[in-house]
Amino acid sequence: MNLRALQERRAAIVAEMRGITEKPGGTGGDLSAEQSAQFDKLKTELEGLEQRIARQTFLDEAERRMQGQRIAGTGDDRLDEQLRDFSLRKAICLQVPDLAAQVDCGRERELSAELAKRAGRPMQGVVAPLAVFQMPLERRTLTGGGGSPDSGGINLVGTDLRGDLFVDALRARMITRRLGARVISGLQGNLDVPKQASAAAATWIADDSGLSSGDPTFQKISFSPKHCGCLTEYSRAMLLQSSPDIEQLLRADFAKVLANALDIAAINGAGANDPTGILNTSGIGSVAGPVTWAAILSMIETLEEANANADAAGWAMTAGMKRLLRSTAKVASTDSVMCMESPRELAGYRAETSSNVPSTLGSPAESDALIFADWSDLFIAIWDELSILANPYATGPYSRGGIQVRGLMSVDLAPRHAESFVAMTNVSPG
Repeated sequence: MNLRALQERRAAIVAEMRGITEKPGGTGGDLSAEQSAQFDKLKTELEGLEQRIARQTFLDEAERRMQGQRIAGTGDDRLDEQLRDFSLRKAICLQVPDLAAQVDCGRERELSAELAKRAGRPMQGVVAPLAVFQMPLERRTLTGGGGSPDSGGINLVGTDLRGDLFVDALRARMITRRLGARVISGLQGNLDVPKQASAAAATWIADDSGLSSGDPTFQKISFSPKHCGCLTEYSRAMLLQSSPDIEQLLRADFAKVLANALDIAAINGAGANDPTGILNTSGIGSVAGPVTWAAILSMIETLEEANANADAAGWAMTAGMKRLLRSTAKVASTDSVMCMESPRELAGYRAETSSNVPSTLGSPAESDALIFADWSDLFIAIWDELSILANPYATGPYSRGGIQVRGLMSVDLAPRHAESFVAMTNVSPG
């Protein structure tokens, strides 16, 4: 029994003992023999409960004073400091015999072995910490020599190179993070996040009436590693001769590619090898098209009726859906204002556009998705290791003198409350 249960039992015993003394059944206002025996029995049980309560109170206080178990970082400050200097470039070179002989990869070799041991599961290639991504990111170009000045990594080889002048590639923006999804990073094992499934009920009662039991119920969301990877190619010239900015560019490339895949899974993951995304989560709200001002207000109403935090809500949509909203009048067959007057706002809530939102849903097959949600109820769990495996013998890269590199990370995600998400998936922007 926990402390609360012990205390409730103690209160019940005291109440029963008081009831016995207030209604004595013996002579002269004393207890009857039966009452006296029952009182002594309860007294013995009460004394035992007092000892159990004292022990449980001591244990609970001791646990509260204990140092908490870290779910982020390694728990070793010296190791964390070393991990911040981990080089992805050297981790790749470490796995290519001719490059390993020319680059000092000792730190990366030792740190990889330590991370693999701490991970407690088989890891391929070199194990890199996700902490390497916690720095300003730049854009890298794939090759380091040859070709015209406007193509390939020849633009990275040389002196007086300025990282601030690299032009970032046009990629779909991560809208789950921008809209407020919660990221739990640096995990070491499986993670359970509790959620309240039902609240305690308050009731009005008459005098001398008892309250009915209405304890809240709790459930948990379980996160376990699911694997997401990407393949890319680098040239030897880039790895050996490029400016110091190349490390930032390598980190940027892996971070963006993997994060982009995570964004797509968060929105529309099928739940097979990938996590189950919002649109495939059972229990989310749904509003049918076509797109009208009334349908927009209905999506907001659905979220508010579910007691979700609408004040922190936002919209996610495709570019086609945005065009449709900006060209659809609030009042049909009039020249009144459009449903979406601002390019970044819809019905007073923040709106984000991305190609990560699917446009091949429902019926017809070209249907786009529109999602309104309290995005802080989307949890993204990221584990602590990134597996880097270099293959200098892959057919295509080998013929070009390049190196194929695979990055593999472990992630999972889930909505905390499905009711915090409302979707429209049967509208074709045309």
